[in-house]
Amino acid sequence: MTVSVVICAYTEDRWGDVLAAVASVRAQRLPAAATLLVVDHNPALLSRLSAHYAADADVIVLPNAGARGLSAGRNTGIAASRGEVVAFLDDDAVAEPDWLEHFADAYRDPRVMAVGGRTLPRWDAGHRPAWFPREFDWVVGCAYLGLPEGRAEVRNVLGGNASFRRAAFDAVGGFATGIGRDGDRRPLGCEETELCIRLRHALPDAVLLLENRAVIHHRVPAARQRFGYFRTRCYAEGLSKALVTRSVGARDGLASERRYTTRVLPAGALRGVRDALLGRRGGAGRAAAIVAGLATTAAGYAVGRLRSRGAASPFTVAPTAAACGPVPEPVAEAVREPVPEAGEVVA
Repeated sequence: MTVSVVICAYTEDRWGDVLAAVASVRAQRLPAAATLLVVDHNPALLSRLSAHYAADADVIVLPNAGARGLSAGRNTGIAASRGEVVAFLDDDAVAEPDWLEHFADAYRDPRVMAVGGRTLPRWDAGHRPAWFPREFDWVVGCAYLGLPEGRAEVRNVLGGNASFRRAAFDAVGGFATGIGRDGDRRPLGCEETELCIRLRHALPDAVLLLENRAVIHHRVPAARQRFGYFRTRCYAEGLSKALVTRSVGARDGLASERRYTTRVLPAGALRGVRDALLGRRGGAGRAAAIVAGLATTAAGYAVGRLRSRGAASPFTVAPTAAACGPVPEPVAEAVREPVPEAGEVVA
């Protein structure tokens, strides 16, 4: 099983994080066929990274060949990748050494088209804020309380720690542009949710898995540990969900969210109230944050639905090669080089 890894970067402020992310891929027990480092419309960062990895044949640095944003950056990486599977790692995360092994093992079943892993927060402060509920760890790009344990079938994988069989992109194209992150602008998301639902529509027998043994550690800076960011991210998630439901319908677009909002969040709020009554630190804050997060996300969803009425679709999907444009010639030459077949992974 051969796996290419795509890491999308956009700012020099994360220089150390990007180098650590690449180093964690280089340390994998199952070597990556290639590491594609895609720079999102930042010439200074592109030049600096290109110089840094000039002597490293296994790390390919290339510019985002599409529109600004994470979706087009990922599509650029897909177009330049090689192998049977394409994995994605956030630029401010590090993978454990057996990350790719666990992904590859899950693809032994030919029906499996996507595999996501478990993302754990690495708080810059050294600890979780007392008020921050685990049910909302998705706010900081991490696995949240309510996801299934072990290896389980899911509706969608989470994009910062995910992989797809190349055949999935051949079937449905790449990530939709016009949805998801765009540098430092409003922290939208859900591009991987939309892709996964589109994939299941095109290939009804496709299996999408969560593999909790495929672990990465995601940095959470101080700015994202504040309630202001929590509220902003929840509102943006609501806006993103409105775009997704417009594309794939509310039945599929909100299937997982119904259980989350009717069972997981009420249980979390009750635990917070109980802890507050028992005098445990942070209980009242967690209960309040759950209520505020749900209300803010719902408000964003309502606003997004109202804005989308009668308007043209804000995002587009194209085959990855077409969406990305031509692959730069040095990259194209690297991709054409033969890659030795990796050994089978033993469970």
